[in-house]
Amino acid sequence: MNANEIKELVLLQRKHFRTGATLPVEARLKALLKLKACILKYEDEIHAALKKDLGKSDVESYMCETGMTLSELSYMIKHIFSFTKEKRVRTPLAQFHARSYKKPSPYGVVLIMSPWNYPFMLTMEPLVDAIAAGNTAIVKPSAYSPYTSDMIKKIIEECFDKEYVSVVTGGREENTCLLGEHFDYIFFTGSQSVGREVMRKAAESLTPVTLELGGKSPCIVDKTANIKLAAKRIVFGKYLNCGQTCVAPDYIYCDRTVKDKLVAAIKQQIKKQFGAHPLDNKNYGKIINEKHFNRLLGLRDEAKIVCGGNFDRQTLRIEPTVMDKVTFSDAVMHEEIFGPILPVLVYDSLNEVITNINSMPHPLALYLFTSNKDTVKKVTSLCGFGGGCVNDTIIHLATSEMGFGGFGESGMGAYHGKTGFDTFSHDKSIVDKKTWLDLPMRYQPYRKIYNQLIHIFLK
Repeated sequence: MNANEIKELVLLQRKHFRTGATLPVEARLKALLKLKACILKYEDEIHAALKKDLGKSDVESYMCETGMTLSELSYMIKHIFSFTKEKRVRTPLAQFHARSYKKPSPYGVVLIMSPWNYPFMLTMEPLVDAIAAGNTAIVKPSAYSPYTSDMIKKIIEECFDKEYVSVVTGGREENTCLLGEHFDYIFFTGSQSVGREVMRKAAESLTPVTLELGGKSPCIVDKTANIKLAAKRIVFGKYLNCGQTCVAPDYIYCDRTVKDKLVAAIKQQIKKQFGAHPLDNKNYGKIINEKHFNRLLGLRDEAKIVCGGNFDRQTLRIEPTVMDKVTFSDAVMHEEIFGPILPVLVYDSLNEVITNINSMPHPLALYLFTSNKDTVKKVTSLCGFGGGCVNDTIIHLATSEMGFGGFGESGMGAYHGKTGFDTFSHDKSIVDKKTWLDLPMRYQPYRKIYNQLIHIFLK
């Protein structure tokens, strides 16, 4: 689409929204049910597209993409009537007699910009929340995952008229045109650098935003941890989607006394989960493109690799790789890895861990493996991070019962379930004042007795 076509699309959606067609809860429910049926209809084709873009297996595609989207749809379909109800609140005596309530209302025309690493789920989940809240939406999937983007376009065009939900494909030029338009809300998932540009453009029209970014998410392992289980769950979380996950454990921060035992257990788990030759494993994915492949190769230090390290430039695959004896000064610790490279650092005291983590930009996730409840309380209270797990990785985002999001450098705002509905809604605060009584004390001329009565009412 060119700039004029995008402008016309935004105006078309704004006109449609102002008709009130998206407001009835029954209309929203009908849209969600239609979207769910269409995803189920094309599930195999979606998985085939994800295989072409990222090398994902059918199991991984369902577990991390279509399954999570369908779960969010089911949750929203079940709860939409309760979410959209007006919520009555207490009215102060000074406002007698009146009814006070909060009315959830959609923003209007929203823009959803999604990334390439989980291209289906990270497009559809915020769209589900936006539709449930009563908005129209323009979706912009990533140009780096073209096969999945084509499936998203196919599904949305089959389900919705373009004045309700529409897809804009393309690259940087289309992104620039979209960000030049005035939306009522922008939801962006991606890198910090692009997130800054999204926020800068949104600020020009004072458009509210949600930014789902990333960061270097630490994985702390203390000496009381179940090392075998920790290794198993760390390997799953780190190398899922070849490490191209915004909440993947970016690095291990391990108690020095158990580091060697943990590294040995991780090596065993890599072999157990991916085989002796991971590059030959058909269920092991690939790096999205050559640009990111070369970037990842540049983060490796051959002298510190203790597991993996091999790669195949033709298939854009890099083995699950572990680097030992890493320090915060190494190149691999200067940026979010977003790939199958796992650095291992050591610490001598928990206070050292907390100080170092808090000295860096806030991570999107934090993982802690320990059997000590005091350690859990201390780390989760004193460290700043978006969300995380104790004795596991990744799974905190796989529920619609909790919001998911970061803060500071890892983003702002959250979504999933009720939190997602609230993200795309504005609560109108309304007082419905009755007409049969009108207390005179608020009107001039003011009298001393009125001042005394106001003090009584406001207490």
